[in-house]
Amino acid sequence: MGVVIPLEESKNKLASIKPLVDLTKADMERVNQLILSKAGSDVQMIPEVANHLISSGGKRLRPMLTLAAASLFGYKGENHIKLATSVEFMHTATLLHDDVVDESDLRRGKSTARTIWGNQASVLVGDFLLGQAFRMMVEVGSLEALDVLSSAACVIAEGEVLQLSVAKNMETTEDDYLSVIRAKTAALFAAAAEVGPIVAETNKSGRNALKSYGMNLGLAFQLVDDALDYGGKAADLGKNVGDDFREGKITLPVILAYRRGTQEERAFWRDAIEGGNSSDANLEKALGLITKYGTLNDTIQRAVHYGTIARDALAPLPDTAWKSALMEVIDFCIERVN
Repeated sequence: MGVVIPLEESKNKLASIKPLVDLTKADMERVNQLILSKAGSDVQMIPEVANHLISSGGKRLRPMLTLAAASLFGYKGENHIKLATSVEFMHTATLLHDDVVDESDLRRGKSTARTIWGNQASVLVGDFLLGQAFRMMVEVGSLEALDVLSSAACVIAEGEVLQLSVAKNMETTEDDYLSVIRAKTAALFAAAAEVGPIVAETNKSGRNALKSYGMNLGLAFQLVDDALDYGGKAADLGKNVGDDFREGKITLPVILAYRRGTQEERAFWRDAIEGGNSSDANLEKALGLITKYGTLNDTIQRAVHYGTIARDALAPLPDTAWKSALMEVIDFCIERVN
């Protein structure tokens, strides 16, 4: 089942991250080299596990945001490379830990590290990557950048625990859900964007603009991801459609369908999500209720709202190729549903 949303900001052609990829290409090559170097270890399992996920085809959007945010303010040094690599290691560590917590078998279309090496190895290699990330932050020598990224690491962990506390609870509110994704996803987007102007030693308004951009882009990104789990294709998702349903995750399409449903329909959601009755037949029924109440459309409209906030955050900055590329990333993140 697919979803097509009319976006006011859409252009004749679909948005792309290609402008951002092209602008950051040279620096990303250096980031990739540093990733491989810092993922190395005399303990053989560490690079095996790390490289399994690092080489699995992610777009590396977060480190590109760090590079672009620094270059947006004219930065010409070297430290943005280490900070971008730190951001990617934080993200990779989070994925390793997430897959253990969620008991996931697929990540970007490949078997997760936990299914190959086990939960213990996944957690410990994630810890190793976090340690390497913080070592690189210290090497940069910016206490402000270290504060932003270390604070983000704490917030992400809080988000993981918060998600556990609301897992399989159909009384979860939209506000609860937004608190989870703000911590789990948007906090790292915000930090990745904010450390760019920090290392470029720009003013407070520039730093706040990029922080707001990153936070709201992250919220839009996750909202679309959660919509795609019920309205996308397995090839695009890198996982099976309906995995969130099978894992009992409480995401916005489900929250809205539950609250808008009849007493009988709410009983179905409690049985399916809280009771773990996530059969294929129940998935089909869930998809039908989500369609009935238009909750995918409404989830995407929430994403459009946060995308607009991200766009407005950048609006006062000078018009450059860097700004244009960051603007197009907003449309790209939202238009993935088309």
